[in-house]
Amino acid sequence: MNSKQSIICLSSSSYIHFLFYVFVIFLTFTTISASYTDGNETDHQALLKIKSMIAQDPYGVLNSWNDSFHFCDWTGVTCGKRHRRVTYLELTSQGLEGSLSPHVGNLSFLRRLYLFNNSFQGAIPHELGRLSKLRLLYLYQNKFNKAIPSNISGCSNLEMLDLSTNELVGSIPKEISFLSKLTYLSLSDNKLTGGIPPVLGNLTSMESFGVVRNPLGGSIPDTLGHWKVVKEIYFGVCNLYGTIPHSIYNLSLITYFSFPGNQLIGSLPPTIGVTLPRLAQIELWNNQLSGPLPPSISNCSRLGILEMSKNKFSGKLKIDFSKLRDIKVVSISTNNFGTNEGDEMKFIDSLKNCTKLEWLDLGTCKFQGVLPRSIGNLSNQLYRLYLDGNQIHGNLPGSIVNLVGLELISLEDNRFTGNIPFTIGNLQRLQVIYLYNNQLSGPIPNSMGNLSLLSTLDLSFNMLEGVIPSSLGNCHKLLELYLSGNKLHGKIPARLLQLSSLSKTMNLSQNNLYGSLPNEVGDLKMLSNLDISNNNLSGNIPSSLDGCSSLSRLSLKGNLFQGMIPPSLRSLKGLIELDISHNNLSGEIPRFLERLKFLNLSYNDFVGEVPMVGVFANASAFSVLGNTRLCGGLAVLGLPKCKETNKHTKKIPLFLIVILIASTLCIIICLAYVWCKKKNKRQSSESSTSKQFMKVSYNQLLKATNGFSEANLIGNGGFSSVYKGVLDENDDRFVAVKVIHLQNRGAQKSFIRECEAWRSIRHRNLLKIITSCSSVDFQGNDFKALVYEFMPNGSLHDCLYSSESASRLNFLQIINIFMDVASALDYLHNHCVPSIIHGDLKPSNILLDHDMVAHVGDFGLARFLGTSYQNSSTGIRGTIGYAPSGKIQVFPNAVADPGIFLWGAEFCSSRLSATKYYKKVGLIRAGSGVGVFKIQTIFKNQINCLYLHCCYPFNIFFSTSFTNAFKPNFIYNKFNTTI
Repeated sequence: MNSKQSIICLSSSSYIHFLFYVFVIFLTFTTISASYTDGNETDHQALLKIKSMIAQDPYGVLNSWNDSFHFCDWTGVTCGKRHRRVTYLELTSQGLEGSLSPHVGNLSFLRRLYLFNNSFQGAIPHELGRLSKLRLLYLYQNKFNKAIPSNISGCSNLEMLDLSTNELVGSIPKEISFLSKLTYLSLSDNKLTGGIPPVLGNLTSMESFGVVRNPLGGSIPDTLGHWKVVKEIYFGVCNLYGTIPHSIYNLSLITYFSFPGNQLIGSLPPTIGVTLPRLAQIELWNNQLSGPLPPSISNCSRLGILEMSKNKFSGKLKIDFSKLRDIKVVSISTNNFGTNEGDEMKFIDSLKNCTKLEWLDLGTCKFQGVLPRSIGNLSNQLYRLYLDGNQIHGNLPGSIVNLVGLELISLEDNRFTGNIPFTIGNLQRLQVIYLYNNQLSGPIPNSMGNLSLLSTLDLSFNMLEGVIPSSLGNCHKLLELYLSGNKLHGKIPARLLQLSSLSKTMNLSQNNLYGSLPNEVGDLKMLSNLDISNNNLSGNIPSSLDGCSSLSRLSLKGNLFQGMIPPSLRSLKGLIELDISHNNLSGEIPRFLERLKFLNLSYNDFVGEVPMVGVFANASAFSVLGNTRLCGGLAVLGLPKCKETNKHTKKIPLFLIVILIASTLCIIICLAYVWCKKKNKRQSSESSTSKQFMKVSYNQLLKATNGFSEANLIGNGGFSSVYKGVLDENDDRFVAVKVIHLQNRGAQKSFIRECEAWRSIRHRNLLKIITSCSSVDFQGNDFKALVYEFMPNGSLHDCLYSSESASRLNFLQIINIFMDVASALDYLHNHCVPSIIHGDLKPSNILLDHDMVAHVGDFGLARFLGTSYQNSSTGIRGTIGYAPSGKIQVFPNAVADPGIFLWGAEFCSSRLSATKYYKKVGLIRAGSGVGVFKIQTIFKNQINCLYLHCCYPFNIFFSTSFTNAFKPNFIYNKFNTTI
C-alpha cells in the first residue's frame, strides 16, 4: 500500500515538473518571438529613414520601398532566412544623392553594406559603430566630406573597409587599429592629413592597404613591418618623406610595392630581390632615391612592372632581364645610369627573352654608346619605345623595323647619324615618330607614306636633304608635322596641303624650299599653326589662305613674298599671331590686323599710316621696323607724322546753294513719303521675323537636348543628327535641333544651302524653322545647327514602314498628304523667285504635325533656278538606291522636281493600313510633268485597279477599272481633283 502511494506521489510530482518546463519554454518562445517582431519593425523603420534622406533617385530603385511589399522584398535588401532581419543592403551605382541616415545603425544584424558609386554626402554616421556584426563596408566613390568616425572601431567583426574616392578630411583615426580582423583598408583619393598612425601596425591581419593621393605627409612608420601577411601596399602621392623602413623589405609575401610621387630618399637594399621574391609590381617613380638598381631584382621572376623613373639612381645597369620573362613594363627614365663605358647598352641583349614586354622607357638616363642591333629582337608586343635624351650615337639599326607592334618610337635628343631606314614604312602600327634633334641625313623615305595610322611626325633639326615626299599625303590621320631645321629643298607638295586631317601644326621652317605657296593651302581647314618661315618661297600670299578657318598662328617671315596682304585674310577670325617680317610686301596696313594679339610687319615695304588701336596700341605686341615709308602710329615708334591734305574750297554762288538745298529737301520728302507708306507693310513681317528668328547659343542647345544625349536623338543623316529638346524652360513645347556634322565633306555647303532656302520661303506645307545657330562648342570647334518646329507624328517614312505606325493612315489621310506635298512643290517651283528644286523629296523628309498635315523639310540638296529655267539634266539627285529599278522614267522636258516621281512611287508602293489588303504599284508613265501610277488591289477575291494620275503641280486624277462590277465606296475632291 505504501509503495503504491509513493508511486502515485512520484507520478504527480513528475507531472507538475513537466507542466512547469512547458510553461517556461512557452514563455521563452513568446519572448523570442516578441523580440523578433520588435526587431523586424526596427529594421523596417530604419530602412524608411534611410529612404527619407535620399533626395534624388533617378532610376527609381527605391520605388519598391513601400508597404505594398515586405521590406525583405525591397530592392537591394536581403534578410536572413530564419529571423527575417536585414543582413545585406546593396544600393550600388544607382545615382542616389543625399545623406546617409544615422538610423542605419539600427540594422543590428547587418553584415554587408554596399553603397559605392553614388553621390552620398555629408558625414559618415557615427551610428555605424553599433553594427558589431558588420563584415564588409564599401562606401567608396561618393561625396562624404567630413572626418572618418572614430567609433567605427565598434564594428569589431569588420574585415574589409573601403572609403576611397570621397572628400574625407582630418586624420586617419587611431581607433581603426582595434579592428583586429581587418584585412583590407582603402582610403585613397581623399583629403586626409596627419600622417600614417604607427598604431596601424597592430592590424596584423592586414593584406591590402592603400592611401594613394592623400596629402598625409610625415614618414612611413617602422611598425608596418608587423604586417606579416600583407600582399599589397599603396602609398603613392602622399607627400611622404624620409626612407623606406628596412622592416618593410622583410615582408616576404608582398606582391605590389607602390610608393611613387613622394619625397623618399635613400637607396634600395641589395637583397630586395631575395627578401621580396614574390614581387609582381614595383612603383617608386618620382622620388629622390639614389644608388644603383640592385641586380637581385632579377630574382623576382614574377615581376611584371618595374617603374623607377624620375629618381637619382646611378651606376651601371646590371639587372639580368632574361630572368624576368613576365615583365611588361620597364620604365627607368630620368636617372643617372651613364658610366662612359662602351658596353652600356649591352643590357638590351637580355631583353630579347622578355616576350611579354610592352613598354620600354630608357629616356634621359645619360646612356652612351651605339644602339645594338639586338633592339630588333625585342618582343613583338612592344608598342612604346623611349630612348630619348641620351647620348647614343651611330646609325639607326635597320633591325628596328622588326618591332612590328610599335605605335610610338621616341629617339629624339641623341646623336644618331646616317639615313632613316627606308623600310620604316613596314611598321604599319606606328602612330608617333620622334626623331628630332639628331644628326640624321639623307632623304625622307617615301615609304613613310605607307604609315596610314601616323598622327605625329617630328623630324626637325637634323640634316635631312632632298624634297618633301608627296607620299606623306597618304597619311590621312596625320595631325601634326614638323620638318623644320633641315636642308630640304624643292616645292611644297600640293598633296601634303590637301591633308584635311592636319589640325595642330605644320612646321616647314628653316629649309631651302622655293616656289610659290600652293593655293591648296586653303584646304587645311582644321590647321591651328602654320610655320613656313625662313625659306625661299616667292610670289604673292595666296588669297586661298582664308580657307584655313581654324588658323590661330601664321608665320611667313624670312621669305621672298611680294604684293599686298590679301584682304581675304579678314575672314580668319581665330588668327591671333601673324609674322610676315623680312619679305618684299607692300601696300597699306589693312585695318583688320588690329584685332590680332601679336603682329610682326618689320622689314617690308609698307606705306601709309600706322593705326593706333587694337594691337597697334601696344608697342610690345607689334613691330614695323624697316618699313621706311610708314608714318604716324605711337610716338615710341619714332615714325614721321603723316602729311595732312589741305582742302581749298572755292566760294560757291548763293543761288547754287539754294537750289541744292531745295532739291535735297524735295528728295528727302519724297523718300520719306515712300518709306512711311511701306513701313506698315514691313513692320509686321519684320517684327514677326525678329521674334521668329530668336538668337540661341551653343550652351542653350546643349541644355535643351540634355547634352545631345542618345535619349534625345530622333534621327540621323549623312550630314546631320536631329535631337528633340525644350528650348525655353518656361515653355514645355518641343523643338527639333538639327546638328550639322561639319567634319563630313559637303556638310558646310549643305548648311549654307539650307539657310539660303529657309531665308526666303514660307508655306503651310513647309517645315517651320525657328532659328539657326552658328557658333563654337566648348572645345573651340565650329558648331552649326538649325532649330525647327517639332513634328509629333514623325515622318511619312515612319508611318509607312514602322510596325508600330503601320495602321495609322487611312486612304483619305494618304490623299491629303499627296495634296499637301503637291501644294508645297507648286509653291517652290512656281511661286518662289528664284524657283527652288528640292532635290531630295522622300518619305523621311515629309513630316506630319498633330493634325497629320504634311510638311516638307531638309533643303540640304536644294537648287535655285531662274524664272526661265530649263532643266537639261536627265539624272536623279537625292538618296542613292531610292528609285525602284524599272519603275521610273524622267524625261528631259519634264519641268518638275524629279523627286516627285520617286516619292510618288515610294508612297504608292507602301502599305495602306486602313484598307488592309494586298496591293501592287507600278509607274506606268512619267513625262511632261505627268506621272501615272497603277495601284492593283485584291479585295474579297476581286482584282481592282486604281489609276493615280499625278499631273504636276497639284492636279491628281483617279480612275478605276473593276472586275466583277466592284464599285468604289469613296469620293474625294480637293485642289481640282476629279474622280
